Amino acid sequence: MLALTELGQRLRQERESKGLSLEDLQKLTKIQKRYLLGIEEGNYEVMPGKFYVRAFIKQYCEAIGLDTDAIFEEYKSDIPSTQTEDMPQQLSRVRSRKEIPQHTKGVSKAYDYLPTVLVVAGVVVVGIIIWVIAQNIVSDKNKEQANQEAPNSEVQQSNTQEETNETTAKNDNSKSEDEQNAADKKEKEKEKAAKEKAEKEKAEKEKKDSGKQEYKEVQKTGRSATYALSGTDAFNLEVTSTQADTWLDVKNGKGNAFFSSILKKGETKEFDLTKETEARVNIGYSPGVELKVNGKAVDLPFDSSKQVRQVVTIQYQPAEAQ
Repeated sequence: MLALTELGQRLRQERESKGLSLEDLQKLTKIQKRYLLGIEEGNYEVMPGKFYVRAFIKQYCEAIGLDTDAIFEEYKSDIPSTQTEDMPQQLSRVRSRKEIPQHTKGVSKAYDYLPTVLVVAGVVVVGIIIWVIAQNIVSDKNKEQANQEAPNSEVQQSNTQEETNETTAKNDNSKSEDEQNAADKKEKEKEKAAKEKAEKEKAEKEKKDSGKQEYKEVQKTGRSATYALSGTDAFNLEVTSTQADTWLDVKNGKGNAFFSSILKKGETKEFDLTKETEARVNIGYSPGVELKVNGKAVDLPFDSSKQVRQVVTIQYQPAEAQ
């Protein structure tokens, strides 16, 4: 690889500081990557000619935001000078009269008449455009006049039909809303009646069961107590914490948990344990905790001020099995 010239180093550092790759610079300048690399390496032999060297360096500088004149002045020893003869032939459009072949003189004369031909053609085109615009204006006026002369009865009939359609649509919407409201009201009344019926049946069942159910202590030791529930076909347990949050753990005789979490102050949890033969209730903070069995309040086995944590085991035997 060739050693970088001072100019090449300066250009590469400026390019890299702007986060541009040679591919990015190629897209910006439309200069092939190998020429850009040649500029950075000072390898001007890859260029088509000296003229291209200066032109490409100028485009490179402009692309990365450098002052071209300042760069050319500062690094003039690194940049090859160029003369008019170095300019590629295709970039020079000036040819002497001696170089113009004799057989092209007729063509030159034809070019002398070209401006006149172009002027005439332009006048013709403008005339055609004006004619087309005039025809469109006349056509629009005729249509407007025809619309104005149309019978007013057609306009009135159209307006009447639109008003009729709007009235019909409003009536249909109003009827639809009324029907929907009536249906919603009927559904709410039905749900309310079903809820009241369920609550009534539950109250009657609890009242019936409470009259004959028996809840008695079987065993008490340490912080644990066991009770027997009988004389009822239901086993519904309610636990309420009225004073503070407490840990509550409710499991059946097989150790399957129904609830094992914090019971918030003022919160009530209900459990249907009718299909179970035993339930174990572990209360972490018993002050203010209330127990109800089938809607009937039952006392905790221990004084809450003396025994904060209490475990209550309830053994259930349905009335049908007795």
